[in-house]
Amino acid sequence: MKVLLLVNASASSVTARSRVVIQKALSADHEVTVAETSRRGHAARLALGAAQTGTEVVVVLGGDGTLNEAANGLAGTRCALAPLPGGSTNVFARTIGLPNDPIEATGVLLEALAQGSIRRVGLGSVNGRYFLFHVGMGFDAAVVAQVERRAGLKRYAGHPLFVYAGFATWFRHYDRSRPRFAVHFPDGDVVDDGYLAICLNTNPYTYLGNRPLDLAREATLDRGLACVTLRTLAFGQTLRLVGSALGRGRLLRTSRWADHRTDLTEVTVEGYGPFPYQVDGDYLGETEHLHLRHEPDVLSLVMPTAASAPAPAA
Repeated sequence: MKVLLLVNASASSVTARSRVVIQKALSADHEVTVAETSRRGHAARLALGAAQTGTEVVVVLGGDGTLNEAANGLAGTRCALAPLPGGSTNVFARTIGLPNDPIEATGVLLEALAQGSIRRVGLGSVNGRYFLFHVGMGFDAAVVAQVERRAGLKRYAGHPLFVYAGFATWFRHYDRSRPRFAVHFPDGDVVDDGYLAICLNTNPYTYLGNRPLDLAREATLDRGLACVTLRTLAFGQTLRLVGSALGRGRLLRTSRWADHRTDLTEVTVEGYGPFPYQVDGDYLGETEHLHLRHEPDVLSLVMPTAASAPAPAA
């Protein structure tokens, strides 16, 4: 196969050694070209250019942000996307069953390519931009903004940085005194007191170490979107809801402080003034309107085979 290895050398887990090892492994059976991203949006242009010149697979060694850009370049083409974990959390790569080590994941990827394990999957879109796993609105996005302000620490601090940013945002960087937006659903229902909302194309929302944070297990690449909206940011209630997500998630489905919807074709979010939002872990600023849609069968994705995928973490 004709393969582009797309590398974000600045990503948290990418090293010169891993890049060389991965390139050699891919080159044993495939015609491999290497390109390196240099700025925001570059991965999308490189991926689209590869698809337009006959490349069959774009392998992305980077974090979720780089992967999102590549997916936006490849959506609607026949060129397949193949993730390799190179970031601090690697939500999407782990969600589809890849190991969190990039060299181990390369072995799984090569097995999938050998068996032709490529299939069309659905994505979400928000104001015309595709997302692989989620869009976060309100408090969630404000936390991501604080993490990005300390981007140099992500390679070393990882998940503790997200926990620190969560508490810092809670106490100093987010207005918790009022709802920030209303969430409108296709059936006419409206949640008019949203403080935080996550719209998911897949589950989990993220990982804390090896532990998934499950918000909507119904969210898969074969179904519509799921949306979870928190109607409070009171400290005790919010901690209980987060604790539920680390367990079976029952409280998220039954609490009057959380709205839980699945199999959605679209969602519209209208702000009471500007509110922050993030896409696949990439902070995009503030807006007053978001239109989210499910886009079925829009991306070719290399999927680990059952025989090569690792067993789930205990």
